[in-house]
Amino acid sequence: MNILVWHVHGSWLTSFVQGPYTFLVPVTADRGPDGLGRARTWQWPDSVRELTPEELREADIDLMVLQRPHEPELAARWTGRRPGIDVPAVYVEHNSPHETPVDTRHPLADRGDVTLVHVTHFNHLMWDNGRAPTAVIEHGIIDPGHLWTGEERSAAVVVNEPVRRGRTTGTDLLPRFARWAPLEVFGMRTESLPAHLGLPPERCRARDLPQGALHPAMARCRLYLHPVRWTSLGLSLLEAMFLGMPVVALDTTEAREAVPEGAGVVSNRMEVLKYAVRALLADPEHARHTGEAARAAALARYGERRFLDDWERLIKEVTR
Repeated sequence: MNILVWHVHGSWLTSFVQGPYTFLVPVTADRGPDGLGRARTWQWPDSVRELTPEELREADIDLMVLQRPHEPELAARWTGRRPGIDVPAVYVEHNSPHETPVDTRHPLADRGDVTLVHVTHFNHLMWDNGRAPTAVIEHGIIDPGHLWTGEERSAAVVVNEPVRRGRTTGTDLLPRFARWAPLEVFGMRTESLPAHLGLPPERCRARDLPQGALHPAMARCRLYLHPVRWTSLGLSLLEAMFLGMPVVALDTTEAREAVPEGAGVVSNRMEVLKYAVRALLADPEHARHTGEAARAAALARYGERRFLDDWERLIKEVTR
């Protein structure tokens, strides 16, 4: 089976392409947002093939996996076939509704021929899905291994573009957390963050690391901090749990579902979060036990095998 899918979210797609299919990933000469091609910082199997828009018109396509509002039109233009009409299609919604949490109608809401797949039950609940057939397939993580050492008395934060995204990702909360723990902030376009927040290097260090170096660097930190107000369930949060890191997170969107009792502290009360951060910094053994519970919870719910099995069932259903 040949599946057309755009390279939009590298971490999610890295798990998805482990399935038993051939994956056709569009590539353009400029490798722009619609033609990134194969990943350069993740390990993808040989079953992922790059095809130009011209080659897509001649390719056999059994399923289209859409992820952005303009992709139904883009897929029709580049392949000469309409998703959901000429070729079976699903639409993966990675995000929580942004305009308003309860009144945002999904771009696919008026279509009954494309299955709308949410990555969390929270997103499924909050989007107005209209008459679109829906499913929920939670994230699946390729296990990076139990790498946590906690040797650095600091808190890891992973966020892309924190200056631009501001309150959405809790960027404004970081100076407060930095009073309780030195912060190691990882992600794209983080280099200006310490100056933007007015934090000295000893309280906030920002780095953009390739995927292979990111996990070991995170795992040296004592804990993982997730100050996000409003995004879908961050894959970095789950990856931290897989690494064996104890978690301190805001109690928003799907975080409480992902972090059960004993695996960390989830709260919207800053005093509770402050106590949790300080307790984990002060007691490495407590941090180790909490991180082990976090890893066990993540393995049980967000394992790669469950993710691929869920997708295989859905793919068979929509292509039969």
